[in-house]
Amino acid sequence: MKQIISHIKTVSILCSLFFVLKGNAQQLETLIDEALTNNPSIQKFELQYKRTYEKVNEVNTIPNTEFGVGYFVSEPETRTGAQRFKVSVKQMLPWFGTITFRENYVNSLADAKYEDIVIVKRKLLASVSQSYYNLYANQSKQKVLTENINLLNTYETLALTSVEVGKASAVDVLRLQMRQNEMQQLKDVLSQQFLAEQTNFNNLLNRENDVEVNVVDSLMIPSEDFDITTENLELHPELIKYDKLYQSIEQSELLNQKESSPMIGFGLDYINVAERPNMDFSDNGKDIVMPMVSVSIPIFNTKYKSQTKQNELQQKEITAQKQERLNALETLLDKAINERISARISFATQTKNLKQAKDAEDILIKSYETGTIDFNDVLDIQELQLKFQINQIESIKNYYLQSTIINYLTQQ
Repeated sequence: MKQIISHIKTVSILCSLFFVLKGNAQQLETLIDEALTNNPSIQKFELQYKRTYEKVNEVNTIPNTEFGVGYFVSEPETRTGAQRFKVSVKQMLPWFGTITFRENYVNSLADAKYEDIVIVKRKLLASVSQSYYNLYANQSKQKVLTENINLLNTYETLALTSVEVGKASAVDVLRLQMRQNEMQQLKDVLSQQFLAEQTNFNNLLNRENDVEVNVVDSLMIPSEDFDITTENLELHPELIKYDKLYQSIEQSELLNQKESSPMIGFGLDYINVAERPNMDFSDNGKDIVMPMVSVSIPIFNTKYKSQTKQNELQQKEITAQKQERLNALETLLDKAINERISARISFATQTKNLKQAKDAEDILIKSYETGTIDFNDVLDIQELQLKFQINQIESIKNYYLQSTIINYLTQQ
């Protein structure tokens, strides 16, 4: 049942996350499914959960049965004969309901441990998505640099032509070439950074580092943001885990009260008796069988009182930890919401600036037809255009990164 609920939660998160990706969502969704299946962190927590749950079989047992055998080195004489050896068996039993409370306590620990699986799946989903968007931004920047390098090649051809007719100097050509070299350097650095991020992405999916990752060609900021339900923050698994831990302490205290109850023991002693020689009476050589009942009472119960006090303090600690984590998540959510708004504003500004830069570029091209082109202005406009393009890509990436954080915090 828990696995079904977990799957529903994951699907819900994916639906909101991929809403903004439209037709390109399927590829990322497939990669996330692969990560959820293969990532060793999830496997680790699933094994921890199974191990904790297996403890139920460990605690639902009663104490060991005690067997004893004794041989009388000096056989004591009784009226019915000499005692030769003794066999005894004894079984202590916990107070009524103690084993059930033990099982309840272990089950509560397993429930708390299960939330770790939900949390790590959410974090993995966010990490895979963020790495994917980093790869997209890197790839887009490389494309922009390639386009600008090609544009500078065109300008270099114009400059060489102008040099031939005496309308430009060789210095203008060299400046254009140096600018191309700088861009090529940036592209080469980005290429290496892409490989490093690709390794990180593949490790999240637990596959070979050199597996090629194909990301979408283009992403745009949607016209409207998906709805944010801040009330869901209090139902976040990181906070639910504290509730489960609190409940486990309650079960621990109930168990502690039961453990402080007496234990009942049942046993049987058998003593072998030898017949007395040369005597004839009814009980001659009759063995002794003695049933026994015992009670173990914890008279000195300081241990249990101390455990009760510890449980009270631990519950207060868990309550404080939950409030601390809730405050941190609220801060993180508010920051993500505001940064996503900032990303939208930045994208709109960069789009406007980029249009104006292209208009300025068109004016320069027309100026070339009249023989009045200034290649210093060409480099300035080209540099501005590249800056706006890079900033636009960063705005898109930041929008999706913040959306990923919002999904991590608010989706159920």
